[in-house]
Amino acid sequence: MAKKGLGKGLNSLFNEEDIEEVTSEITKSSEGDIKKVRMSLIEPNKKQPRRHFDEEKITALADSIKEHGLIQPIIITPSDNNMYKIVAGERRWRAAKKANLKEIPAVIRKYSEEQVAEIALIENLQREDLNPIEEAIAFQKLINEYGLKQEEAAEKVSKSRTAVTNSLRLLKLEDRVKQMIIDEMISSGHGRALLAIADPELQYTLAMKIFDNKLSVRETEKLIKSMLSEKKERKTADIDPQMVIIYHQLEDRIKSIIGSKVQINAKSNKKGKIEIEYYSEEDLERIVSLLETIK
Repeated sequence: MAKKGLGKGLNSLFNEEDIEEVTSEITKSSEGDIKKVRMSLIEPNKKQPRRHFDEEKITALADSIKEHGLIQPIIITPSDNNMYKIVAGERRWRAAKKANLKEIPAVIRKYSEEQVAEIALIENLQREDLNPIEEAIAFQKLINEYGLKQEEAAEKVSKSRTAVTNSLRLLKLEDRVKQMIIDEMISSGHGRALLAIADPELQYTLAMKIFDNKLSVRETEKLIKSMLSEKKERKTADIDPQMVIIYHQLEDRIKSIIGSKVQINAKSNKKGKIEIEYYSEEDLERIVSLLETIK
């Protein structure tokens, strides 16, 4: 049986309106469908694309709910065993649970499994609730599981095709690097810069260097450009790619001692030369005097 296209499923339900707008319209126009539902009867959607929920924000929302109640209903659909599955509003449900609510207002609608998955994907993408890796995975699902082209996926969430393409590229990163983006140790901009590094181990080592040294995206791009340039110059030499990172770390250490830019030019893993820049005769004398103190 042919798989339904995502666009067709949503269009038949929502007349091509944005999910966020549709959620609001359902809430406004379906008063009869808003019911108080016991929390114990509601379960999260296992196919929810969002995997990380900010606990601080959940707690803040829970405090607000304790004071004002849950103003916007969640959307649920009948599930197995007389339960209800969350279609939209899991963050609100989590906060309500934290606030110890026994029941919450909900809009009840009958959706197929496919429709639930579709709505969850697009709602999260439109509201920008996902971290960069979750967002990339969501785009990948829209394209692979629902047969959309990149242009169509971009149109569904009001983004440019370039934004979707750049998002999908992040999935090519080494797994530990992707986790660093999820954990906000580095940004998606850093991740895109790291895609220029083909070696997975070197990519991860560089990611750690970015984090440890708090490098900006621009500084990262400059570092990688320098590394790739050096690699090209050394292509006839037998140099371990990992040594390139070590050389840069050593350059930073020597620079912090001498106070001038330092470059290590390796001809092999055992041979090479160190170049130290000076900017005046006085600066040269300063460096020489400093080196003379080293014994």
